[in-house]
Amino acid sequence: MSHHTLSVRDLRYTYPDGTEALRGVSFEATHGEAVAVVGANGAGKSTLLLHLVGLLVPQQGEVRVGGIPVRKETLDQVRRSVGMVFQDPDDQLFMPTVAEDVAFGPANLGLPEEDVQARVAAALAAVGAVHLAARPPYRLSGGEKRAVALATVLAMEPSMLVLDEPTSGLDPRARRRVIGLLAGFSHTRLVATHDLDMAAELCPRTIVLHEGRVVADRATEEVFRDGDLLAASGLEPPLGMQACPVCRRRPSAT
Repeated sequence: MSHHTLSVRDLRYTYPDGTEALRGVSFEATHGEAVAVVGANGAGKSTLLLHLVGLLVPQQGEVRVGGIPVRKETLDQVRRSVGMVFQDPDDQLFMPTVAEDVAFGPANLGLPEEDVQARVAAALAAVGAVHLAARPPYRLSGGEKRAVALATVLAMEPSMLVLDEPTSGLDPRARRRVIGLLAGFSHTRLVATHDLDMAAELCPRTIVLHEGRVVADRATEEVFRDGDLLAASGLEPPLGMQACPVCRRRPSAT
């Protein structure tokens, strides 16, 4: 099996308060795929992503990353293969400077300093953030923080990227830049998002979660044109696929 493959089989998870977050989720993502995971709040998206990097352990079912089952004893292997970018970049940026943040992961792998610095330079270059290397993270804009958080993951040289709401809270220019960055990567990508326009542009395939279950897994355009499916899942079509309300109100020329 390719080390870029992600496999989820009958994944179930219930929180201590009794909330059933995942109810038999199954899917596979293969080498180089970009897959969107969409659903209303509480659908189970974030819980699913936390399982993919071992921050939550399956209560039932199985997650495999590159053929390796995600278990406590395999977490080091798994986390070298799959990198997660959290919804809030402040959860990933905690060192005095950007360069130190990006170096943190490779340094903890025990790599020689020369190799660590090479990874830092390559990761910052990949996200267009070389000029930010000496800056403290708290002085970055929202878009800059997103780019640097992505660089901290790329420095680990993963084969898969898992991203939780990568465009949340960004202004239009920063959003466009993040989408451009993600579109340029060849990694297997799983993107949990409420930004359906971004999903339509970036991901040829979409998985719809509703109340912890997969209710659709097919071509993105097909999913987003299924009004009944979206309505039943608490979603609306992307703005780019909706009729313009201004045009609908505009009187016809005579």
